[in-house]
Amino acid sequence: MKKSVLTRYRVMAYVTAVMLLVLCTCMVFKYGFDMGEDVTFAVSQVHGFLYIIYLVFAFDLGSKAKWSFGKLLWVLLSGTIPLAAFFVERKVTREVEPLVGDPAPAVAKA
Repeated sequence: MKKSVLTRYRVMAYVTAVMLLVLCTCMVFKYGFDMGEDVTFAVSQVHGFLYIIYLVFAFDLGSKAKWSFGKLLWVLLSGTIPLAAFFVERKVTREVEPLVGDPAPAVAKA
């Protein structure tokens, strides 16, 4: 498996987790203090779009790492639980790093 598959998953896991925390903060301001409705809407739209990208990258990583359906589902859902994506990303990285390897260089035949 290429290192780029893991790297893009990791980037999107962090981006999705941070955006979810921002969204939760916006929701507190919207419903707790009755302010920031427009910002909350914009952040929710951005988070939704980024979460879709996260799903694609996580699914790609899971299929290449040959995860079970349950594990794949947990990784996919971790982008919807505040703070979970940080911990799941760390665990996934530890498990998948041994599978990441640079392809052997091609040897030219004389």
